[in-house]
Amino acid sequence: MRVFIDTSAFLSILDSDDNFHPKAKTEWAGLVSSGAVLFCNNYVLVETFALVQHRLGMKAVRALNDDILPLVNIEWVDETTHRAGVSAVEASGRRRLSLVDCVSFETMRQLGIKTAFAFDQHFSEQDFECVP
Repeated sequence: MRVFIDTSAFLSILDSDDNFHPKAKTEWAGLVSSGAVLFCNNYVLVETFALVQHRLGMKAVRALNDDILPLVNIEWVDETTHRAGVSAVEASGRRRLSLVDCVSFETMRQLGIKTAFAFDQHFSEQDFECVP
Protein backbone atom coordinates (compact mmCIF):
# COMPACT_ATOMS: atom_id res chain seq x y z
CA MET A 1 0.00 0.00 0.00
CA ARG A 2 1.18 3.54 -0.82
CA VAL A 3 0.25 6.26 1.69
CA PHE A 4 0.76 10.03 1.66
CA ILE A 5 1.43 11.52 5.10
CA ASP A 6 0.03 14.94 5.95
CA THR A 7 1.28 17.46 8.49
CA SER A 8 -1.73 16.66 10.69
CA ALA A 9 -0.53 13.06 11.03
CA PHE A 10 3.07 13.99 11.77
CA LEU A 11 1.91 16.40 14.48
CA SER A 12 -0.42 13.84 16.03
CA ILE A 13 2.33 11.22 16.11
CA LEU A 14 4.70 13.58 17.92
CA ASP A 15 2.36 15.47 20.27
CA SER A 16 1.28 13.31 23.20
CA ASP A 17 -1.27 16.02 24.15
CA ASP A 18 -2.97 15.87 20.75
CA ASN A 19 -6.46 14.34 20.78
CA PHE A 20 -5.53 12.04 17.90
CA HIS A 21 -2.16 10.96 19.36
CA PRO A 22 -3.20 7.41 20.37
CA LYS A 23 -4.77 6.74 16.95
CA ALA A 24 -1.80 8.30 15.17
CA LYS A 25 0.77 6.21 17.06
CA THR A 26 -1.18 3.02 16.40
CA GLU A 27 -1.66 3.84 12.70
CA TRP A 28 2.01 4.79 12.28
CA ALA A 29 3.16 1.51 13.86
CA GLY A 30 0.76 -0.44 11.64
CA LEU A 31 1.88 1.30 8.46
CA VAL A 32 5.55 0.77 9.24
CA SER A 33 5.14 -2.88 10.23
CA SER A 34 3.00 -3.64 7.18
CA GLY A 35 5.68 -2.38 4.82
CA ALA A 36 3.50 0.41 3.42
CA VAL A 37 5.41 2.76 1.13
CA LEU A 38 5.16 6.20 2.73
CA PHE A 39 5.33 9.55 0.97
CA CYS A 40 5.09 13.26 1.62
CA ASN A 41 6.33 16.31 -0.26
CA ASN A 42 8.77 19.02 0.72
CA TYR A 43 5.92 21.53 1.26
CA VAL A 44 4.53 19.24 3.97
CA LEU A 45 8.03 19.05 5.48
CA VAL A 46 8.40 22.84 5.64
CA GLU A 47 4.97 23.18 7.24
CA THR A 48 5.59 20.30 9.65
CA PHE A 49 9.05 21.45 10.77
CA ALA A 50 7.76 24.97 11.46
CA LEU A 51 4.77 23.75 13.48
CA VAL A 52 6.70 21.09 15.40
CA GLN A 53 9.50 23.51 16.27
CA HIS A 54 7.05 26.19 17.40
CA ARG A 55 4.61 23.95 19.30
CA LEU A 56 6.77 21.10 20.58
CA GLY A 57 10.39 22.23 20.51
CA MET A 58 13.69 20.97 19.21
CA LYS A 59 13.53 17.53 20.81
CA ALA A 60 10.43 16.81 18.72
CA VAL A 61 12.12 18.24 15.62
CA ARG A 62 14.99 15.80 16.13
CA ALA A 63 12.55 12.90 16.61
CA LEU A 64 10.80 13.87 13.38
CA ASN A 65 14.03 14.16 11.44
CA ASP A 66 15.90 11.20 12.93
CA ASP A 67 13.16 8.64 13.66
CA ILE A 68 10.23 9.32 11.33
CA LEU A 69 11.48 10.89 8.10
CA PRO A 70 14.03 8.18 7.25
CA LEU A 71 10.99 5.93 6.63
CA VAL A 72 9.28 8.40 4.26
CA ASN A 73 9.90 9.06 0.56
CA ILE A 74 10.04 12.80 -0.12
CA GLU A 75 8.63 14.11 -3.39
CA TRP A 76 10.16 17.45 -4.36
CA VAL A 77 7.61 19.91 -5.71
CA ASP A 78 8.43 21.30 -9.13
CA GLU A 79 7.14 24.46 -10.78
CA THR A 80 4.28 22.68 -12.57
CA THR A 81 2.99 21.10 -9.37
CA HIS A 82 3.33 24.39 -7.50
CA ARG A 83 1.35 26.23 -10.18
CA ALA A 84 -1.37 23.56 -10.14
CA GLY A 85 -1.62 23.99 -6.35
CA VAL A 86 -1.90 27.77 -6.63
CA SER A 87 -4.61 27.39 -9.29
CA ALA A 88 -6.53 25.00 -7.03
CA VAL A 89 -6.34 27.42 -4.09
CA GLU A 90 -7.60 30.27 -6.24
CA ALA A 91 -10.37 28.16 -7.79
CA SER A 92 -11.58 26.96 -4.39
CA GLY A 93 -12.16 30.47 -3.03
CA ARG A 94 -11.76 29.04 0.49
CA ARG A 95 -9.69 30.67 3.20
CA ARG A 96 -8.95 27.45 5.07
CA LEU A 97 -7.76 25.35 2.14
CA SER A 98 -4.00 25.84 2.09
CA LEU A 99 -1.46 25.82 -0.69
CA VAL A 100 0.27 22.93 1.09
CA ASP A 101 -2.97 20.92 0.98
CA CYS A 102 -3.58 21.66 -2.70
CA VAL A 103 0.00 20.80 -3.64
CA SER A 104 -0.34 17.59 -1.60
CA PHE A 105 -3.51 16.63 -3.53
CA GLU A 106 -1.68 17.26 -6.80
CA THR A 107 1.33 15.21 -5.61
CA MET A 108 -0.94 12.33 -4.65
CA ARG A 109 -2.68 12.39 -8.02
CA GLN A 110 0.63 12.49 -9.89
CA LEU A 111 1.91 9.50 -7.92
CA GLY A 112 -1.37 7.59 -8.12
CA ILE A 113 -1.72 7.52 -4.32
CA LYS A 114 -5.30 7.12 -3.10
CA THR A 115 -4.71 6.94 0.66
CA ALA A 116 -3.70 9.71 3.05
CA PHE A 117 -2.63 9.39 6.66
CA ALA A 118 -4.30 12.60 7.74
CA PHE A 119 -6.59 14.14 10.31
CA ASP A 120 -7.56 16.89 7.86
CA GLN A 121 -11.02 16.60 6.30
CA HIS A 122 -9.80 18.28 3.10
CA PHE A 123 -8.30 14.97 1.95
CA SER A 124 -11.61 13.11 2.15
CA GLU A 125 -13.34 16.08 0.47
CA GLN A 126 -10.96 15.45 -2.46
CA ASP A 127 -12.06 11.78 -2.55
CA PHE A 128 -8.93 10.34 -0.99
CA GLU A 129 -9.26 7.54 1.52
CA CYS A 130 -8.05 8.67 4.93
CA VAL A 131 -6.49 6.48 7.58
CA PRO A 132 -6.99 5.90 10.40
